[in-house]
Amino acid sequence: MRTRPVLVYDGDCGFCTTSVTFAERRIRPQCEVTAWQFAQLSELGTTQQRAEREVLWILPDGTVHGGAQAVARLLLSAGSGWAVLGALLRLPPLRWAAAGVYRLVANNRERMPGGTPACALPRPSGR
Repeated sequence: MRTRPVLVYDGDCGFCTTSVTFAERRIRPQCEVTAWQFAQLSELGTTQQRAEREVLWILPDGTVHGGAQAVARLLLSAGSGWAVLGALLRLPPLRWAAAGVYRLVANNRERMPGGTPACALPRPSGR
């Protein structure tokens, strides 16, 4: 049984990998970190489809937070000033704004610093 949260990210995306490396070095979240490509997603209570679309913060009890709320949880776990920022990102209207900014960045991550064409989100089936 896990005792720490797990941060799941896209290990094939240069932007995502750079962001997680920054978080590990500077923010220092209290969690395990794994690329979804190496994770047992079903054991973590999530799917590949979800992990491809957003960063995930998975609590030991199996609760899954995605996107901006995963980032907020990551910040909260780090304590100090980071925790204040994480707490603010959980409150409306900042929560709504954070979700919009997260989706904008995620949808364009191949254009972000460190991004490559491999970072692009998978296209929905049927297109």
